Amino acid sequence: MESPRVKVEAYAGYKGEETPRAFVLAGIRVTVGEIIERWYTETHSYFRVRASDMKRYVLRYHLDEGVWELVMEERVPDK
Repeated sequence: MESPRVKVEAYAGYKGEETPRAFVLAGIRVTVGEIIERWYTETHSYFRVRASDMKRYVLRYHLDEGVWELVMEERVPDK
């Protein structure tokens, strides 16, 4: 199964790394409030983020193709 592509607004830091700042999901712009975790493979960069809609997401950036994908969406439980 292919992950859905998502339009991501990213910032390329001084090392040229793409870091997500906001993304559009189902026509709604969601801002990234916090990058909780990041990890890398030879072909992808992964970001677990907390977003302005009170959900957590895992976004994947394909390094060679320059394509962002949504890997996971998780609702944060109420306290």
